[in-house]
Amino acid sequence: MKKWIILVVVLAGGAWGFQKWRNSLPGTGASAADSHPTTAVVETRDIHFAVSAAGEIGPADQVSVRPEINGKILTLPVDIGDRIKKDSVLFTLDDQDLQTDLSSKKIEIDAAKLQLEKAKRDYERSKQLFADKLISLELFEDTKTQYELAKNSLEKSDKARHLVEYQLTKTKILAPFDCTVLTRPVSVGQAVSGSGGFNSGTEVLTIANLNEMVINAHINQADVTRLKIGQQVEVAVEAVAGLKVTGNVERIAPQATIKNNIKGFAARILLKDVDPHVRPGMTANVQIPVASADNVVAVPLAAVFTETSPETGQTERYVYVKNEDGFERRPVQIGVSDYFYAEVQKGLTPGEVVALELPETEKSRAIKNPLVMLPSGSEGGSATVRPGASKASDRTNGAGGAQRPAGGNRRGGT
Repeated sequence: MKKWIILVVVLAGGAWGFQKWRNSLPGTGASAADSHPTTAVVETRDIHFAVSAAGEIGPADQVSVRPEINGKILTLPVDIGDRIKKDSVLFTLDDQDLQTDLSSKKIEIDAAKLQLEKAKRDYERSKQLFADKLISLELFEDTKTQYELAKNSLEKSDKARHLVEYQLTKTKILAPFDCTVLTRPVSVGQAVSGSGGFNSGTEVLTIANLNEMVINAHINQADVTRLKIGQQVEVAVEAVAGLKVTGNVERIAPQATIKNNIKGFAARILLKDVDPHVRPGMTANVQIPVASADNVVAVPLAAVFTETSPETGQTERYVYVKNEDGFERRPVQIGVSDYFYAEVQKGLTPGEVVALELPETEKSRAIKNPLVMLPSGSEGGSATVRPGASKASDRTNGAGGAQRPAGGNRRGGT
């Protein structure tokens, strides 16, 4: 008997200890109930609502550097990441063959000049003899033709020399603007083809101006009407925590495209004062301002309830305000709202306390009425924002009536 008593005491103590340990864990027991607020104080605050769009950061000016002529890389003094000033040498091509060709062209020109002088003497002599009727017309015309051919030969040789000299100027490639080297797929000694050849030539370098960066974003068709050329937007860079920069909308495509099964419009946003940490290829989130209100009376979205009358079909928005007897239902007029708060234009004053969930009396009433939709979890569920919703879905949002209304709690007709 004594053993049974000891066993019961041990089990009871273990159960009590387990329950105490479980209640001490975050998000369980009494600590979880205490962490869930059921009321909020009406306050004044700034509300700014914006829709977001993701895009990729890239340089405003990016150039694929390819030689204009065939050759072999002689020098390549730059590498990935180097910052290059305008007119600095990017790379040079071996010009030995061109120098040899230039020397040959000069010798050909000298020979053409000698041929021209001889043809000119023969022509002058035959011209005089023909005037004295000492030679036939055929012989005179032959010497004249030889003279004209000599002049053409000299001109041809001179143009060939100019072409080689022009090609020699293309063996040294200079930076077209202040830039940074992004890629360098070739090395010294590698043979490259000119841009006029197969596949538009060999890419030696990729350079870009990283002082001016742009974002190429895909804007949803429901939001593009709020975007304007020259409009200032806020940009958050995912890879750099806490970094926010501003940009100006530079271009908006006139034709819609489909990306990731979403129809939208391509937009180009020019960044201002680019941070050194920002690099091409990073993902950016663009915040497009929709509506804003400063220093206005506001409540959390969960405090705003919506009820649609089955008789009239009109939507009424209201809150439950705390008083001495509990909570009273009070109609409110909602203005601008964001993802967390809604502006109350009429019906509340700062300092009043509102309920974030249905009061107990309303819960029992909702249970009796099958047409009532309780908030999620049978409590005051978190609000939901549905950008671009239709008129029917706007009625389900507690902050309806504002631009892009945000969600709150909804009840059906009573």
